[in-house]
Amino acid sequence: MRILSVQSSVAYGHVGNSAAVFPLQRLGHEVWPVLTVHFSNHTGYGAWRGPVLPAEDVAEVIAGIEDRGVLGTADAVLTGYQGNQGVGAVILETVAKVKALNPDAVYCCDPVMGDVGRGMFVLPGIPEYLRDEVVPAADLLTPNHFELDFLAGATTCDGVGTRAALLDAVDAVRARGPRTVLVTSVLTQETAPGTLDVVAVDDSGAWLVSTPQLPITPNGCGDVTAALFLAHWHSTRSVARAVELTTAAVASVLDATLAAGTREIQLVAAQDAFASPSPVPAATRLR
Repeated sequence: MRILSVQSSVAYGHVGNSAAVFPLQRLGHEVWPVLTVHFSNHTGYGAWRGPVLPAEDVAEVIAGIEDRGVLGTADAVLTGYQGNQGVGAVILETVAKVKALNPDAVYCCDPVMGDVGRGMFVLPGIPEYLRDEVVPAADLLTPNHFELDFLAGATTCDGVGTRAALLDAVDAVRARGPRTVLVTSVLTQETAPGTLDVVAVDDSGAWLVSTPQLPITPNGCGDVTAALFLAHWHSTRSVARAVELTTAAVASVLDATLAAGTREIQLVAAQDAFASPSPVPAATRLR
């Protein structure tokens, strides 16, 4: 698989492309990372250094890839945090070009904008831009529960809603474009104590995997999850199998991170889990 991944990058730690590229390479995929920012570390530390790349620079790098005559060989475009509408416009233009050259290519969008307890942490206007312009262009979408609610105009997260309401919200988003949706950090009235759910939905049905709720919330897990789900979905064409393999690998990374006592996810230490995740949970069919 050849993946054009347009995301942020950090020198220290693992978020954005610095979280997504290595797991994909460990699975044997070719990744073309295009950077939207290059920071010293992720912004969760409260202080960082480094540039935000102008949309024009992002477009220039992609144009250089196109100059090599290989843009049409990309099997997928993967994006995470987009920063501003200018970068978003470049991404949409790139997705359109890739699909024109390769109609089988897919666009996997992680609509990074906020989370429970933090609210929206992107620039004003970005959530609406993602909802109205970017999400309809996606084939695969990987929001967390908070982001799903915003995209669907729903109020189902943080344990106040039901699984039925969650699926209604997913269907509302799927009706606007992306046929395959993975929702992370799901917490409904039916979620077992001490766990979080991950739900994957496509035309074949809806599937759920429960994972332990650990006492850590490190940055970058969503970026790893989106990358792995795209890879496993592309390889298996099964949302059930993709969510099983993805949650197994991410659980191993989180276990290693908790054991290490660090705030940076332990991608290198837990790398064997990408190629051979174990144990692999069985997904439960919701419909």
